Amino acid sequence: MKNKKIKEGAIFIADSHYPYHGDTFLVLLQKIAGGEIAAPQLFLMGDNFDLLFGYNEYIQTFSKEVVTLLQILSETLEIHYFEGNHDFCLSAIFPNIHVYSREEQPVFFSFEEKQIAMSHGDKYATGFIYNCYCKILRNRVVLTLLKPFEKIIIDRRMAILSKKEICRSFWGFEKRVNQILSHYQKADYVIEGHFHQSRVIGKYISLPSLACQHKIGVFQQGKIIFKEIQ
Repeated sequence: MKNKKIKEGAIFIADSHYPYHGDTFLVLLQKIAGGEIAAPQLFLMGDNFDLLFGYNEYIQTFSKEVVTLLQILSETLEIHYFEGNHDFCLSAIFPNIHVYSREEQPVFFSFEEKQIAMSHGDKYATGFIYNCYCKILRNRVVLTLLKPFEKIIIDRRMAILSKKEICRSFWGFEKRVNQILSHYQKADYVIEGHFHQSRVIGKYISLPSLACQHKIGVFQQGKIIFKEIQ
């Protein structure tokens, strides 16, 4: 898709890490579905689930309520999902959502004359080993081969993720941002999640983590405003 545009009032949700790190994601989606919160456009910037991937029904049981709600919302609401390192191969689960794999990111959107690059945030300045790991993990054949062992593998992984500390400061974050921005020479602004930092550094917008800062991004008059969710 070309010439994608960000709409006034669009909502950005990143790093919700549902279900083990709070139910704010579920509550927020319920408010959108009920009309309590207006959302002309919804951007899900990755890692909104502790773990979710396609071609596997068992993993969906951990987050069934949110999965079902997103499927319903996508029938009437424009939703863009940027796959993260915890949620991938999602087109099989959300056929009505615009899903962008790691390989397809960044994706450029526009507002007036500004070019805005969007990505989950784990693509650049990551290293060769991490890139190989991501490629293998997102392979449909690999996921299919692991299916006979799915319950053991998924139960163990979910138990680990339920206890993982995900909210912390990132020392030297400015240096990482500079490394990332070297890949975005043509962008006027860059919007990413992944780091849970809720900071703006020059043209780089590090979205808040819904699980950590309990905030979302709202697009207002050409800017991303961070708003707390009660």
